[in-house]
Amino acid sequence: MHYLTEKLWFPNPEEATEDGLLAIGGDLLVERLLLAYNSGIFPWFEDDQPILWWSPDPRMVLFPEKFKVSKSLRKKIKSEKFRITFNQNFAEVIKNCATVLRKGQTGTWITQEMQQAYIALRSAGHAVSIEVWEDEKLVGGLYGIDLPKKKVFCGESMFSLVSDASKVAFYHLSEYVKTKNYKFIDCQIYNEHLESLGAEEIGRGVFLELLVS
Repeated sequence: MHYLTEKLWFPNPEEATEDGLLAIGGDLLVERLLLAYNSGIFPWFEDDQPILWWSPDPRMVLFPEKFKVSKSLRKKIKSEKFRITFNQNFAEVIKNCATVLRKGQTGTWITQEMQQAYIALRSAGHAVSIEVWEDEKLVGGLYGIDLPKKKVFCGESMFSLVSDASKVAFYHLSEYVKTKNYKFIDCQIYNEHLESLGAEEIGRGVFLELLVS
């Protein structure tokens, strides 16, 4: 286990423990977060914990051409029920991701400290939000870190207040990365919902090779 100080540095992701934990400590400044994501590492911790840095094996990713659009989802997308925007209300998206509870969830890892850190990333031009609106009300969305030089988008979290709103946001993310010829969307760890949309697990070694190729 590695303990970080103020020095801007991360160990080799392959040195993570069996459950994927790589390092403890450090900070959430923009420079460190960018170094983490560009190295295949992400923070994930709760309010009563120190900052924890992860590089799990296997890794969940979505290759954009493999996004699964069900008949019902395609119908909803074509219906123009929702209006889609990019980066119109990042702070509200991340707030909803933190506060809208999911099935089986009792709390959130998106602490106030995390929210402020990612808002700072957005201000620096490195984070992206997608908003889903219905009758001028924000009903769904997602946010993540954009790595244009790596041709990778690192998805962080999404939320939905009405049926399929987060799926619609994820669909538009997949279309967005397709237009930029991105290699994949990093979904971090296994999620049954994302698997139903086409995401899959790959080995950490394969993930790191794709990240730097």
